[in-house]
Amino acid sequence: MPPISLAFTASEYDRRLALTRAAMAARGIDILFVEDPSNMAWLTGYDGWSFYVHQGVILTLEAEPVWWGRGIDANGARRTSWLAEDNLRPYSDHYVQSTEFHPMQHLAEVIKDMGFEGARLGVEMENYYFSAKAYTTLCAELPKAEIVDATALVNWQRAVKSAEEIAFMRRAARISEKMVTGAIERAEVGLRKNEMVAEIYRDAILGVEEDWGDYPALVPMVPSGADSSAPHLTWDGSPLIPEQCTFFELSGVYRRYHTPLCRSVYLGTPPDDLRRAEGALVAGLEAGLEAARAGNRACDIFNALAVPLEAAGISRSARCGYPIGLSYPPDWGERTISLRGSDHTILEPGMTFHFMPGLWTDDWGLEITESILITEEGAAETFCNVPRKLFVK
Repeated sequence: MPPISLAFTASEYDRRLALTRAAMAARGIDILFVEDPSNMAWLTGYDGWSFYVHQGVILTLEAEPVWWGRGIDANGARRTSWLAEDNLRPYSDHYVQSTEFHPMQHLAEVIKDMGFEGARLGVEMENYYFSAKAYTTLCAELPKAEIVDATALVNWQRAVKSAEEIAFMRRAARISEKMVTGAIERAEVGLRKNEMVAEIYRDAILGVEEDWGDYPALVPMVPSGADSSAPHLTWDGSPLIPEQCTFFELSGVYRRYHTPLCRSVYLGTPPDDLRRAEGALVAGLEAGLEAARAGNRACDIFNALAVPLEAAGISRSARCGYPIGLSYPPDWGERTISLRGSDHTILEPGMTFHFMPGLWTDDWGLEITESILITEEGAAETFCNVPRKLFVK
Protein backbone atom coordinates (compact mmCIF):
# COMPACT_ATOMS: atom_id res chain seq x y z
CA MET A 1 0.00 0.00 0.00
CA PRO A 2 1.11 3.61 -0.53
CA PRO A 3 2.58 5.27 2.58
CA ILE A 4 0.19 6.90 5.05
CA SER A 5 0.43 10.26 6.80
CA LEU A 6 -0.25 10.03 10.53
CA ALA A 7 -1.85 12.95 12.33
CA PHE A 8 0.70 12.89 15.17
CA THR A 9 4.34 12.07 15.78
CA ALA A 10 5.51 8.69 17.05
CA SER A 11 6.64 10.30 20.31
CA GLU A 12 3.12 11.63 20.85
CA TYR A 13 1.64 8.13 20.53
CA ASP A 14 4.36 6.81 22.83
CA ARG A 15 3.35 9.42 25.42
CA ARG A 16 -0.27 8.29 25.26
CA LEU A 17 0.57 4.62 25.60
CA ALA A 18 2.81 5.30 28.59
CA LEU A 19 0.08 7.24 30.38
CA THR A 20 -2.49 4.53 29.73
CA ARG A 21 -0.22 1.70 30.81
CA ALA A 22 0.63 3.49 34.04
CA ALA A 23 -3.09 3.85 34.77
CA MET A 24 -3.61 0.16 33.96
CA ALA A 25 -0.82 -0.88 36.29
CA ALA A 26 -2.20 1.28 39.08
CA ARG A 27 -5.55 -0.52 38.74
CA GLY A 28 -3.99 -3.98 38.45
CA ILE A 29 -5.29 -4.41 34.90
CA ASP A 30 -3.31 -6.88 32.77
CA ILE A 31 -5.14 -6.28 29.50
CA LEU A 32 -7.45 -3.46 28.44
CA PHE A 33 -10.15 -3.54 25.77
CA VAL A 34 -11.33 -0.10 24.58
CA GLU A 35 -14.29 0.14 22.23
CA ASP A 36 -14.79 3.91 22.37
CA PRO A 37 -13.71 5.16 18.91
CA SER A 38 -12.23 8.32 20.43
CA ASN A 39 -9.97 6.23 22.64
CA MET A 40 -9.11 3.93 19.73
CA ALA A 41 -8.05 6.92 17.63
CA TRP A 42 -6.16 8.55 20.50
CA LEU A 43 -4.08 5.41 21.09
CA THR A 44 -3.51 4.22 17.51
CA GLY A 45 -4.68 6.85 15.03
CA TYR A 46 -7.46 4.61 13.69
CA ASP A 47 -10.15 6.76 12.07
CA GLY A 48 -13.20 5.32 10.33
CA TRP A 49 -17.00 5.40 10.46
CA SER A 50 -17.11 1.81 11.65
CA PHE A 51 -18.28 2.27 15.24
CA TYR A 52 -21.76 0.99 14.39
CA VAL A 53 -20.32 -2.52 14.68
CA HIS A 54 -18.15 -3.92 17.46
CA GLN A 55 -14.49 -2.94 17.22
CA GLY A 56 -11.76 -1.99 19.61
CA VAL A 57 -8.13 -1.73 20.63
CA ILE A 58 -6.53 -4.30 22.92
CA LEU A 59 -3.70 -2.98 25.06
CA THR A 60 -1.37 -4.91 27.36
CA LEU A 61 1.34 -3.57 29.63
CA GLU A 62 4.15 -4.32 27.17
CA ALA A 63 3.24 -5.39 23.61
CA GLU A 64 2.06 -3.08 20.85
CA PRO A 65 -1.67 -2.41 20.78
CA VAL A 66 -3.90 -4.71 18.72
CA TRP A 67 -6.64 -3.38 16.46
CA TRP A 68 -9.68 -5.67 16.42
CA GLY A 69 -12.70 -5.11 14.18
CA ARG A 70 -14.75 -6.11 11.18
CA GLY A 71 -12.82 -7.64 8.32
CA ILE A 72 -13.84 -5.05 5.75
CA ASP A 73 -12.50 -2.32 8.06
CA ALA A 74 -9.00 -3.79 8.36
CA ASN A 75 -7.78 -1.76 5.40
CA GLY A 76 -9.00 1.32 7.25
CA ALA A 77 -6.70 0.37 10.12
CA ARG A 78 -3.86 -0.09 7.65
CA ARG A 79 -4.51 3.34 6.14
CA THR A 80 -4.97 5.38 9.32
CA SER A 81 -3.12 3.73 12.22
CA TRP A 82 0.57 3.20 12.98
CA LEU A 83 0.07 -0.49 13.86
CA ALA A 84 2.01 -3.29 12.18
CA GLU A 85 0.20 -5.90 10.10
CA ASP A 86 0.67 -8.56 12.77
CA ASN A 87 -1.34 -6.43 15.19
CA LEU A 88 -4.52 -6.30 13.11
CA ARG A 89 -7.02 -8.98 14.13
CA PRO A 90 -10.18 -8.71 12.02
CA TYR A 91 -13.25 -10.92 12.32
CA SER A 92 -15.35 -12.28 9.45
CA ASP A 93 -18.73 -10.94 8.43
CA HIS A 94 -20.77 -13.87 9.74
CA TYR A 95 -20.44 -12.23 13.19
CA VAL A 96 -22.03 -8.97 12.04
CA GLN A 97 -25.58 -8.37 13.32
CA SER A 98 -26.14 -12.10 13.64
CA THR A 99 -28.58 -13.90 15.94
CA GLU A 100 -26.34 -16.99 16.03
CA PHE A 101 -22.88 -15.46 16.59
CA HIS A 102 -21.48 -12.45 18.41
CA PRO A 103 -18.22 -10.59 17.70
CA MET A 104 -17.21 -10.95 21.35
CA GLN A 105 -16.82 -14.67 20.73
CA HIS A 106 -14.06 -13.80 18.28
CA LEU A 107 -12.56 -11.23 20.65
CA ALA A 108 -12.38 -13.86 23.37
CA GLU A 109 -10.42 -16.14 21.04
CA VAL A 110 -7.99 -13.31 20.26
CA ILE A 111 -7.47 -12.68 23.98
CA LYS A 112 -6.87 -16.40 24.55
CA ASP A 113 -4.36 -16.48 21.69
CA MET A 114 -2.51 -13.61 23.34
CA GLY A 115 -2.20 -15.66 26.52
CA PHE A 116 -4.60 -13.65 28.68
CA GLU A 117 -7.43 -16.14 29.12
CA GLY A 118 -7.24 -15.90 32.93
CA ALA A 119 -6.08 -12.29 33.21
CA ARG A 120 -7.62 -9.25 34.83
CA LEU A 121 -9.40 -7.67 31.84
CA GLY A 122 -10.60 -4.07 31.86
CA VAL A 123 -13.58 -3.05 29.69
CA GLU A 124 -15.48 0.22 29.23
CA MET A 125 -18.79 -0.79 30.80
CA GLU A 126 -20.40 2.67 30.78
CA ASN A 127 -19.87 3.49 27.13
CA TYR A 128 -22.08 4.15 24.13
CA TYR A 129 -20.45 1.39 22.10
CA PHE A 130 -20.08 -1.51 24.57
CA SER A 131 -23.43 -3.25 24.89
CA ALA A 132 -24.93 -5.43 27.62
CA LYS A 133 -24.85 -8.35 25.16
CA ALA A 134 -21.15 -7.72 24.54
CA TYR A 135 -20.44 -7.91 28.26
CA THR A 136 -22.45 -11.07 28.94
CA THR A 137 -20.94 -12.80 25.89
CA LEU A 138 -17.41 -11.89 26.94
CA CYS A 139 -18.07 -13.18 30.46
CA ALA A 140 -19.40 -16.46 29.07
CA GLU A 141 -16.47 -16.90 26.67
CA LEU A 142 -13.77 -15.98 29.22
CA PRO A 143 -14.91 -17.70 32.45
CA LYS A 144 -11.37 -17.76 33.88
CA ALA A 145 -10.83 -14.01 33.39
CA GLU A 146 -11.60 -11.34 35.96
CA ILE A 147 -13.50 -8.73 33.96
CA VAL A 148 -13.47 -5.33 35.66
CA ASP A 149 -14.88 -1.89 34.90
CA ALA A 150 -12.31 0.36 33.23
CA THR A 151 -14.76 3.01 32.09
CA ALA A 152 -13.00 6.31 31.27
CA LEU A 153 -9.55 4.96 32.14
CA VAL A 154 -8.25 6.16 28.77
CA ASN A 155 -10.47 9.26 28.80
CA TRP A 156 -8.75 10.53 31.95
CA GLN A 157 -5.34 10.20 30.29
CA ARG A 158 -6.63 12.54 27.57
CA ALA A 159 -7.48 15.33 30.04
CA VAL A 160 -4.22 17.27 29.65
CA LYS A 161 -3.60 18.00 25.99
CA SER A 162 -0.20 17.96 24.33
CA ALA A 163 1.07 20.87 22.27
CA GLU A 164 0.25 18.87 19.12
CA GLU A 165 -3.36 18.42 20.23
CA ILE A 166 -3.79 22.07 21.20
CA ALA A 167 -2.52 23.10 17.77
CA PHE A 168 -5.32 21.03 16.19
CA MET A 169 -7.90 22.62 18.48
CA ARG A 170 -6.74 26.08 17.47
CA ARG A 171 -7.31 25.13 13.83
CA ALA A 172 -10.76 23.80 14.69
CA ALA A 173 -11.48 27.09 16.48
CA ARG A 174 -10.97 29.07 13.29
CA ILE A 175 -13.58 26.84 11.63
CA SER A 176 -15.96 27.35 14.57
CA GLU A 177 -15.63 31.10 14.19
CA LYS A 178 -16.48 30.85 10.51
CA MET A 179 -19.52 28.66 11.20
CA VAL A 180 -20.98 30.83 13.96
CA THR A 181 -20.35 34.21 12.34
CA GLY A 182 -21.71 32.89 9.05
CA ALA A 183 -24.89 31.68 10.73
CA ILE A 184 -25.40 35.04 12.44
CA GLU A 185 -24.82 36.95 9.22
CA ARG A 186 -27.32 34.81 7.29
CA ALA A 187 -30.03 34.85 9.95
CA GLU A 188 -33.01 36.84 8.68
CA VAL A 189 -36.78 36.61 8.77
CA GLY A 190 -38.02 34.00 6.29
CA LEU A 191 -34.82 31.95 6.07
CA ARG A 192 -35.71 28.27 6.47
CA LYS A 193 -33.87 26.34 9.14
CA ASN A 194 -32.76 23.56 6.81
CA GLU A 195 -31.28 26.13 4.42
CA MET A 196 -29.41 27.73 7.31
CA VAL A 197 -28.02 24.38 8.44
CA ALA A 198 -26.99 23.49 4.90
CA GLU A 199 -24.77 26.58 4.86
CA ILE A 200 -23.44 25.82 8.36
CA TYR A 201 -22.38 22.38 7.15
CA ARG A 202 -20.81 23.92 4.07
CA ASP A 203 -18.70 26.21 6.24
CA ALA A 204 -17.86 23.30 8.54
CA ILE A 205 -16.60 21.00 5.82
CA LEU A 206 -14.85 23.59 3.65
CA GLY A 207 -12.88 24.72 6.70
CA VAL A 208 -10.52 27.68 6.67
CA GLU A 209 -7.84 27.99 4.00
CA GLU A 210 -5.84 24.72 4.04
CA ASP A 211 -7.44 23.48 7.26
CA TRP A 212 -10.20 21.23 5.97
CA GLY A 213 -13.22 20.55 8.15
CA ASP A 214 -14.23 17.17 9.55
CA TYR A 215 -17.75 16.05 10.55
CA PRO A 216 -18.85 17.07 14.07
CA ALA A 217 -19.72 14.58 16.78
CA LEU A 218 -22.95 16.54 17.38
CA VAL A 219 -25.21 17.92 14.66
CA PRO A 220 -25.97 21.66 14.66
CA MET A 221 -28.42 22.79 17.34
CA VAL A 222 -30.38 25.81 16.05
CA PRO A 223 -33.74 26.06 17.88
CA SER A 224 -35.75 29.30 17.98
CA GLY A 225 -38.36 30.86 20.24
CA ALA A 226 -40.00 28.41 22.63
CA ASP A 227 -38.03 25.57 21.01
CA SER A 228 -34.82 27.19 22.25
CA SER A 229 -35.99 26.44 25.80
CA ALA A 230 -34.81 22.89 25.03
CA PRO A 231 -31.02 22.60 24.69
CA HIS A 232 -30.88 19.69 22.26
CA LEU A 233 -33.34 20.33 19.44
CA THR A 234 -31.88 20.36 15.94
CA TRP A 235 -33.77 21.87 12.96
CA ASP A 236 -36.76 21.54 10.65
CA GLY A 237 -37.99 23.31 7.53
CA SER A 238 -39.70 26.22 9.30
CA PRO A 239 -38.64 29.81 8.60
CA LEU A 240 -37.14 32.25 11.07
CA ILE A 241 -39.78 34.68 12.30
CA PRO A 242 -39.60 38.09 14.00
CA GLU A 243 -39.19 38.58 17.75
CA GLN A 244 -37.53 35.27 18.48
CA CYS A 245 -34.16 34.24 19.84
CA THR A 246 -32.20 31.51 18.05
CA PHE A 247 -29.06 29.97 19.45
CA PHE A 248 -26.35 28.23 17.45
CA GLU A 249 -24.52 25.39 19.19
CA LEU A 250 -21.78 24.42 16.74
CA SER A 251 -18.25 23.13 16.53
CA GLY A 252 -15.56 23.25 13.95
CA VAL A 253 -13.59 20.02 13.71
CA TYR A 254 -10.06 19.42 12.50
CA ARG A 255 -8.83 15.81 12.36
CA ARG A 256 -11.53 14.84 14.88
CA TYR A 257 -10.57 17.61 17.35
CA HIS A 258 -13.50 19.81 18.36
CA THR A 259 -13.62 23.40 19.61
CA PRO A 260 -17.31 24.20 20.23
CA LEU A 261 -18.74 27.70 20.21
CA CYS A 262 -22.29 28.92 20.90
CA ARG A 263 -23.83 32.30 20.19
CA SER A 264 -27.41 33.59 19.98
CA VAL A 265 -29.21 36.00 17.65
CA TYR A 266 -32.48 37.90 18.14
CA LEU A 267 -34.48 39.12 15.16
CA GLY A 268 -36.28 42.21 16.46
CA THR A 269 -36.18 43.96 19.84
CA PRO A 270 -35.16 41.67 22.73
CA PRO A 271 -37.44 41.76 25.79
CA ASP A 272 -36.08 43.12 29.04
CA ASP A 273 -35.80 39.70 30.72
CA LEU A 274 -33.64 38.42 27.88
CA ARG A 275 -31.41 41.49 28.05
CA ARG A 276 -30.98 41.07 31.83
CA ALA A 277 -30.12 37.41 31.29
CA GLU A 278 -27.55 38.38 28.66
CA GLY A 279 -25.81 40.79 31.02
CA ALA A 280 -25.72 38.28 33.87
CA LEU A 281 -24.55 35.46 31.62
CA VAL A 282 -21.69 37.50 30.12
CA ALA A 283 -20.64 38.63 33.59
CA GLY A 284 -20.77 35.03 34.77
CA LEU A 285 -18.68 33.86 31.85
CA GLU A 286 -16.03 36.46 32.57
CA ALA A 287 -16.00 35.54 36.27
CA GLY A 288 -15.69 31.87 35.38
CA LEU A 289 -12.80 32.55 33.03
CA GLU A 290 -10.99 34.35 35.85
CA ALA A 291 -11.53 31.33 38.10
CA ALA A 292 -10.37 28.88 35.43
CA ARG A 293 -6.76 28.85 36.58
CA ALA A 294 -4.26 26.06 37.14
CA GLY A 295 -4.46 24.95 40.77
CA ASN A 296 -8.10 25.93 41.16
CA ARG A 297 -10.88 23.34 41.06
CA ALA A 298 -13.55 22.57 38.48
CA CYS A 299 -16.20 23.68 40.98
CA ASP A 300 -14.55 27.11 41.28
CA ILE A 301 -15.61 27.91 37.71
CA PHE A 302 -19.17 26.84 38.46
CA ASN A 303 -19.29 28.88 41.66
CA ALA A 304 -17.87 32.01 40.01
CA LEU A 305 -20.47 31.79 37.25
CA ALA A 306 -23.27 31.47 39.80
CA VAL A 307 -22.63 34.79 41.56
CA PRO A 308 -23.76 37.18 38.75
CA LEU A 309 -26.57 34.82 37.75
CA GLU A 310 -27.98 34.63 41.27
CA ALA A 311 -27.67 38.41 41.65
CA ALA A 312 -29.93 38.68 38.59
CA GLY A 313 -32.40 36.19 40.06
CA ILE A 314 -31.34 33.36 37.77
CA SER A 315 -31.04 29.90 39.31
CA ARG A 316 -28.96 27.46 37.32
CA SER A 317 -28.18 24.01 38.76
CA ALA A 318 -26.90 22.13 35.69
CA ARG A 319 -23.18 21.73 35.11
CA CYS A 320 -21.66 24.51 33.05
CA GLY A 321 -19.00 22.67 31.08
CA TYR A 322 -17.04 19.56 30.24
CA PRO A 323 -13.69 18.54 28.71
CA ILE A 324 -13.31 18.59 24.93
CA GLY A 325 -10.82 17.34 22.37
CA LEU A 326 -10.90 14.32 20.09
CA SER A 327 -14.43 12.95 19.65
CA TYR A 328 -16.80 10.85 17.56
CA PRO A 329 -20.62 10.77 17.52
CA PRO A 330 -22.79 11.04 19.49
CA ASP A 331 -20.93 13.41 21.86
CA TRP A 332 -18.04 15.87 21.66
CA GLY A 333 -17.35 15.79 25.40
CA GLU A 334 -14.72 13.54 26.99
CA ARG A 335 -17.02 12.31 29.82
CA THR A 336 -14.65 12.84 32.76
CA ILE A 337 -14.56 16.20 34.57
CA SER A 338 -17.75 18.26 34.95
CA LEU A 339 -17.77 21.98 35.71
CA ARG A 340 -20.25 21.74 38.60
CA GLY A 341 -20.37 22.48 42.29
CA SER A 342 -19.55 18.95 43.41
CA ASP A 343 -16.49 18.36 41.18
CA HIS A 344 -13.26 19.16 43.01
CA THR A 345 -10.88 18.07 40.24
CA ILE A 346 -7.77 20.26 40.23
CA LEU A 347 -7.33 22.22 37.02
CA GLU A 348 -4.01 21.63 35.24
CA PRO A 349 -2.28 23.48 32.40
CA GLY A 350 -3.25 21.92 29.11
CA MET A 351 -6.79 20.96 30.13
CA THR A 352 -9.44 22.10 27.67
CA PHE A 353 -13.14 22.65 28.33
CA HIS A 354 -16.30 23.84 26.69
CA PHE A 355 -17.43 26.44 29.26
CA MET A 356 -21.12 26.07 28.47
CA PRO A 357 -23.49 27.92 30.83
CA GLY A 358 -26.59 27.90 28.61
CA LEU A 359 -29.82 29.36 29.99
CA TRP A 360 -33.12 27.70 29.16
CA THR A 361 -36.40 29.13 30.46
CA ASP A 362 -39.96 28.07 29.67
CA ASP A 363 -40.14 30.59 26.83
CA TRP A 364 -36.65 31.03 25.38
CA GLY A 365 -33.06 29.85 25.48
CA LEU A 366 -29.81 31.80 25.43
CA GLU A 367 -26.40 30.31 24.72
CA ILE A 368 -23.13 32.26 24.87
CA THR A 369 -20.19 29.93 25.48
CA GLU A 370 -16.43 29.63 25.17
CA SER A 371 -14.00 26.78 24.59
CA ILE A 372 -11.10 27.38 26.95
CA LEU A 373 -7.52 26.29 27.64
CA ILE A 374 -6.11 26.19 31.17
CA THR A 375 -2.75 27.94 30.95
CA GLU A 376 0.46 27.82 32.97
CA GLU A 377 -0.26 31.20 34.54
CA GLY A 378 -3.26 33.48 34.71
CA ALA A 379 -6.85 33.09 33.61
CA ALA A 380 -7.99 30.63 30.98
CA GLU A 381 -7.40 31.37 27.30
CA THR A 382 -10.39 31.32 24.98
CA PHE A 383 -9.83 29.49 21.71
CA CYS A 384 -12.31 31.52 19.67
CA ASN A 385 -12.63 35.25 19.05
CA VAL A 386 -16.28 36.18 18.54
CA PRO A 387 -17.95 38.99 20.53
CA ARG A 388 -19.41 37.65 23.76
CA LYS A 389 -22.97 38.98 23.50
CA LEU A 390 -26.49 38.44 22.19
CA PHE A 391 -26.50 39.50 18.55
CA VAL A 392 -29.51 41.63 17.58
CA LYS A 393 -30.70 42.15 14.01
